[in-house]
Amino acid sequence: MNPYMVKILFVCHGNICRSPMAEHIFKAFAKRAGLSSRFEVSSAAISTEEIWMGRGNPMDYRAQRVLRAHGIPFEPGEARQITAEDFAENDLVILMDEGNRRGLKRLLGKCVDEAPAGKVRLLLGNTDVADPWFSGNFEKAYQDIEKGCRQLLEKI
Repeated sequence: MNPYMVKILFVCHGNICRSPMAEHIFKAFAKRAGLSSRFEVSSAAISTEEIWMGRGNPMDYRAQRVLRAHGIPFEPGEARQITAEDFAENDLVILMDEGNRRGLKRLLGKCVDEAPAGKVRLLLGNTDVADPWFSGNFEKAYQDIEKGCRQLLEKI
């Protein structure tokens, strides 16, 4: 494995909208910058709401549509819940909103509290990425996530 590789895990509530969008947007930006080999990027959920009988639902069709409209390549994938192993193995755990932070703490407890400073952070700093599941505004979510991914790539 590349010792200079940064492992990033994007996390949202159900892993069917925001976190998979962030995963694929970040991958596309890294590829365009010629930095794909520097990152291992994935996504996960706080909840199991989108996981049934061991199978996760695919990315929401509206999220797929907005990624296509912006020329972002993706695979629909399957929703999955973050595990303690995921948390330990990733260098950065990027959350979409404060509710995700509370959910992560409920789910993983001390792991989160004892994490190195900066490991767990919101994609937009002090601002939540609005959940398009409720608003239906996937374009707004895309714009927020794109901004956050650009800033994250620049910082790293």
